[in-house]
Amino acid sequence: MAKKTSTKLSDSEQVELYMKTLSAHPMLAEVEALRTILKKSSAKLNERIKWNAPSYYYKEDIVTFGPRKDDKVLLVFHHPHIVKIKSDLLEGDYKDRRLAWFSSMKEIKSNKKNLTTIMKLLVEAIDKK
Repeated sequence: MAKKTSTKLSDSEQVELYMKTLSAHPMLAEVEALRTILKKSSAKLNERIKWNAPSYYYKEDIVTFGPRKDDKVLLVFHHPHIVKIKSDLLEGDYKDRRLAWFSSMKEIKSNKKNLTTIMKLLVEAIDKK
């Protein structure tokens, strides 16, 4: 009898499978738009599932989508350098993370440059270590 081998899904396959679970989510277009911005912000970034949501890393974890809500999308920036970045987009006064909330596609589009800059600064900080 042939032995079955289980193949672990790649990081990108896991993310695509996760995204299929959001197919009926009212903020799916916004999640996809944010994913695109994050992925395009640096060729060094990789995407995977962390905390049961898409997450982005480069040598170290940087940002992860937060718990799902029906009316807004949360990004949790959890790289330690985030507390040194000044931006109106970033909320919270936590010692090791900042949050960014998006309620509409208009809000995402108007913050695209800001979000891209934040990601570039975090990648640069990791490179400087």
